Amino acid sequence: MNFEFSGKIFHWRGPAPYLFVTVPPGQSGEIKAISRLVTYGWGVIPVRVQIGKTEWQTSLFPKDGRYLVPIRMSAQRAEHLKEGDIVTLRLEIRM
Repeated sequence: MNFEFSGKIFHWRGPAPYLFVTVPPGQSGEIKAISRLVTYGWGVIPVRVQIGKTEWQTSLFPKDGRYLVPIRMSAQRAEHLKEGDIVTLRLEIRM
């Protein structure tokens, strides 16, 4: 299952610069529909993410009926990303 969407990068509490993008409601619903098949616990969903030319593997975190995509520090540096930027992400759900 693959998705592409745009979203605004935001900071969510923590001592390190934790930056995230929220998966839109429609795609979050589609992910939720298959979540039992792909989660490895606590509702987290393994994914491959791409922003620009940078790709990495991470997990989506459920929050308020949607999912959060963590933006790795290495991706932040490589793509010159910061809080408030609008980015286009490609997600591939890993099974």
